[in-house]
Amino acid sequence: MSSPDAIHQSLQSHPAGLSIGQLLEMHPTVPRRTLQRWLSALVAQHKVRAEGAARARRYRAIPPPPQDTETDRFPSHIPLSADSRDILAYVDQPLEARAPVGYQREFLDAYQPNKTRYLPEPVRRQLHAMGDTGQIERPAGTYGRAILDRLLIDLSWASSHLEGNTYSRLDTRELIEHGQAAIGKAAAETQMILNHKAAIELLVDNADLVDFNRHTLLNLHAALSENLLPNPADEGRPRQHRVEIGKSVYRPLDTPARIEEDLDLLLDKLARIEDPFEQSFFSMVHLPYLQPFADINKRTSRLAANLPLIRANLCPLTFLGVPEQAYSRAILGIYELTRVELLRDLYLWAYERSTQEYLAIKRDLAEPDPLRLMWRQRIKETVREVVLQAESNPLDVIEQSLADLASDEDRRNVADLIVEEVRRLHEGVLARYGLRPAEFRRWREEQGYR
Repeated sequence: MSSPDAIHQSLQSHPAGLSIGQLLEMHPTVPRRTLQRWLSALVAQHKVRAEGAARARRYRAIPPPPQDTETDRFPSHIPLSADSRDILAYVDQPLEARAPVGYQREFLDAYQPNKTRYLPEPVRRQLHAMGDTGQIERPAGTYGRAILDRLLIDLSWASSHLEGNTYSRLDTRELIEHGQAAIGKAAAETQMILNHKAAIELLVDNADLVDFNRHTLLNLHAALSENLLPNPADEGRPRQHRVEIGKSVYRPLDTPARIEEDLDLLLDKLARIEDPFEQSFFSMVHLPYLQPFADINKRTSRLAANLPLIRANLCPLTFLGVPEQAYSRAILGIYELTRVELLRDLYLWAYERSTQEYLAIKRDLAEPDPLRLMWRQRIKETVREVVLQAESNPLDVIEQSLADLASDEDRRNVADLIVEEVRRLHEGVLARYGLRPAEFRRWREEQGYR
């Protein structure tokens, strides 16, 4: 006989979630209204999460919290201040012992750019010293482009790992460099990695152009959420419905007009922060707290936190080695207490780990080619045209694209660079040129490649 427990068991056996229609097919004796009432109760009990709206709404079982084992404790090797330990003691209590709390607009209102400091001056000095790549005076994004191949793998893997993705670092490398999906992994895990790759390329390729505004944030979310949300209309759009936070007593805003208003205020304050680390940390605090999107808010905040670092040619924050149980507790401190100390201690520790990884390879980096840097946009546009005009001779397309250059020497030099790019074109770099795999395959077929 069907019951709330039976519904819960059905959802547990379908990790991707089920719609009401699918549940009714599995439990045909349950009236629709009764099922809706049971689901509402399961959501209130934090056993089930509702995702999407209207016809796209699905219900997914929330995994029970693990037992208090060693692996579930906050790692002892991450140094914590007394304030952070106070936060940790609170969020480690059972849900029933923590007071339900809603969104506090005062948390955002109280922050005054360049007057309020979440990162004290000594901490910012320490971060700048750790992240100095020796390229601070170069054009925005120079360092990010130099390490892009490695950054794509490290940040895609580590950020996805914090979401429970089971791809290994080697699996991630094979997917990003060769387009080879790992055997036995869910399609959503593969999609998550590829979405990170596209979002990182968006930031690095446009580091000298993008800023913290709606266009940047919405497009960053769209890249990260592609093909992962129950309702595709939610990709890159401020949310229009209520969301629940698993394992938390925090309840975000649920009024679309208020979400839009507070998002605009958040972005205005974020754009006016002058110090790149303060700007980075502010985005990690306030984007998850506001929950401006239907899902994928924390992923968006982690990549947004890298934008000011990439623009300033500082070492990126890759989240390598960051334990999920540490990150989730630090975010709970923001949600339920609007306190930043635990996340700040984790941010400092995580950034030191990142710099150890990246500055160790600084001496191995080749100096950026000044000519390639100068003509970067023209090179990208021409490579794209070569592929899109699949039936044409690539050399003719290149010559036509560069016809407006006044100097014969410039035309020859830039053409050589474009030919080199075309020769080494492969599936793993298509996003750099705004190309789709189908367009690349058609070009290869037209050009006689096998």
